[in-house]
Amino acid sequence: MRKLYSGLLAVILSSSLLVANSSFAASNVFEPKHKIVIQVSTDNVRTQNIALNNAVNLQKALGLDNVAIEVVAYGPGLSMLTRKSKIPARVTSLALQNITFSACHNTMKKVAKKTGKMPVLLDGVRVVPAGVLRIMELQEQGYTYIRP
Repeated sequence: MRKLYSGLLAVILSSSLLVANSSFAASNVFEPKHKIVIQVSTDNVRTQNIALNNAVNLQKALGLDNVAIEVVAYGPGLSMLTRKSKIPARVTSLALQNITFSACHNTMKKVAKKTGKMPVLLDGVRVVPAGVLRIMELQEQGYTYIRP
């Protein structure tokens, strides 16, 4: 009987350690200290460059591992993320430097309806259902909102 209790105790302790270790691992998932969402809703190249300058300056000041940055473009701002962008090299370069670029699918559909074809996005740009919705979701997750 004593061996049975000892065996059960060993199983319970082992299970507890496994649960504790998995909880510890889950809590150590990379979570940057700072989270920023930058809205781009204008086709004005000067303003688009200011948005990108803000992103670069934040990365430099805070460090790549300390900040998550997402640039969300919708409406006329979508032009910044398409092959017709006036600053395509800058966008694709920053996409490789841990800056996330999100394009509004609602805007893309409106452009397609108007022009007859879906806009072609730059490499590294992802599509979100709605730009404003994405900004709202990120703010609910604790992101700081910036609109240059």
